Amino acid sequence: MKKICLFLFSFVFFAPLIDAQEKFPNTMFYDTSVGSPNATLDDVAWVQGHWKGEAFGGIAEEIWSPPLGGSMMCVFRLLVNDEVNFYEICTLVEEKETLVLRLKHFHSDLKAWEEKNETVDFKLVKVTPGKVFFDGFTFERISDNEINLYVLIDSHGEKSEVKFNYHRVVK
Repeated sequence: MKKICLFLFSFVFFAPLIDAQEKFPNTMFYDTSVGSPNATLDDVAWVQGHWKGEAFGGIAEEIWSPPLGGSMMCVFRLLVNDEVNFYEICTLVEEKETLVLRLKHFHSDLKAWEEKNETVDFKLVKVTPGKVFFDGFTFERISDNEINLYVLIDSHGEKSEVKFNYHRVVK
């Protein structure tokens, strides 16, 4: 009887985690009981540079600065049919011996999606060689000239994992 109860408890407790991992194999979720691991910008400095790829029926572009002053910054734009669809400004900052990813969305006329003093924040979940997992947002290093970003998108209550495959723009 003890084994059956333990099995049922394990199934009820871990089934949602297993289901989420199957549905979203490249993103992870922040666990408040675990917290964020220690990390620095050195763990993700490989993302610096100018990146381009296809997404959402258009061209996605990101430009990441090198680490400086405990932060990295990024600008993003999505072009669809050769017109800007939206922009993002992002920061990766060192806070309390870990990393936090913050971003803010803007329409093509630079009017913000979020309220004036609000950002979308992603807490660090895990760092492995070549991968940095934030809550619903993953950076993956494929090579010096190719990276993937996986973002968990929530559209009207339906979550989906979107992959951005970027190649370094070399001039």
